[in-house]
Amino acid sequence: MIATMVAGCAGTGAGATPPARQAAGQVNGTATTAPSPSATSAASATPGASKVEAVLARMSVEDKVGQLFMPVLYGSAADTVSGENQARFGVGTPAKAVARYRPGGVILFPWAGNVKNVRQVVALTNGLQKASPEIPLLVGADQENGRVSRMAPLVTEMPGASVIGSTGDPSLARKAAKVTGTELRALGINLDFAPVADVNINPRNPVIGPRAYGSDPKKVAPMVAAAVQGFHDAGIASTAKHFPGHGDTNVDSHSGLPVIQHSLSQWNKLDAPPFAAAIGKNIDAIMSAHVVMPKLDPSGDPATLSKPILTGLLREKLGFDGVVSTDALDMAGVRKKYGDGQVAVRAIQAGVDLLLMPPDFPKAYGAVLAAVKSGKISTARLDQSVRRLLKLKAARGLLDRAPVADPAEAERVLRSAEHRKVAQLINARAR
Repeated sequence: MIATMVAGCAGTGAGATPPARQAAGQVNGTATTAPSPSATSAASATPGASKVEAVLARMSVEDKVGQLFMPVLYGSAADTVSGENQARFGVGTPAKAVARYRPGGVILFPWAGNVKNVRQVVALTNGLQKASPEIPLLVGADQENGRVSRMAPLVTEMPGASVIGSTGDPSLARKAAKVTGTELRALGINLDFAPVADVNINPRNPVIGPRAYGSDPKKVAPMVAAAVQGFHDAGIASTAKHFPGHGDTNVDSHSGLPVIQHSLSQWNKLDAPPFAAAIGKNIDAIMSAHVVMPKLDPSGDPATLSKPILTGLLREKLGFDGVVSTDALDMAGVRKKYGDGQVAVRAIQAGVDLLLMPPDFPKAYGAVLAAVKSGKISTARLDQSVRRLLKLKAARGLLDRAPVADPAEAERVLRSAEHRKVAQLINARAR
């Protein structure tokens, strides 16, 4: 993401790690299989799954709808009074907004006053978690490194994806992600909206460019897979973006609605391999793109609102059953055709689980809640998304109790000599 007002472009903790999700169907000519029924049933019998079901059973409809959202909250501390919070959420502080709406998570940005210094971020994330005692929060950030680095200058300045890709060495992608993940976790951030899994095949692309590992899917895919491993080495969740692929555009989806004319066979060859590789490494979440692919879905709707793309291709063809997140819902690309309430409802109907940064939170929340109560979104469909979000939290050790970040440890870890050496090694190997 480039524009300051938008996101996304958005290790193992305690608890059960989800079983490997293998891609179903064929991607780039390689036959793959979905998990066997016995593996699925075994997974559902684990203690982690039992915990998820117990939490789900005690949630109200309002609790469940809240879990689907990840807003931006304004201020440097959980108890900071902000006119923005009052205007957007009807309460003054981030803590009160969390208590009122019980969102599944929050995302941090410098422009929202969330990022000042190490101790302040630690106090903010701890304070936000304290405001959500029933179900700990996902605390997200867009920390791709390079062009998109929301935690700069607090964290180690790591090279961006294109520099790492130029080395041809996926182990360096893993090292970089582990460094970034370790530093984010020390700050109390448990979900990174990275890595970028787009294959940047259009040199005029105004929004991806150096944020991608490269222009060859056969080289990008192993880099993405290695980065997912690195984030998991650090104990945080990661997100591959932007599905079904944002690499062949000459329009920025922050300000317009890109149209990509890839056929299904082209998509299989060019766009799908990095996402399939991420799924093969148990990626926690995949972010949708606000792009239209008319040969994959002729409706004219962006992928974020497309059931053929998010349910048909991502869920059924690639076999992904983790969390699907929207890209930021305040971006122009998703707001061209429908109102902000309808966008949120249509995204859930398409297969989305996490609604990121709705521009009018009460309208989006109210629309989804009304859709559930009217049956437009079934209770079973709502539970499906909430269950995926709770499973993600359980897999990363976040469901039993929220981790408490230590400011002294964060100051020791961030920008450490060891981490700076990794950045130096990558830059030395870049071509």
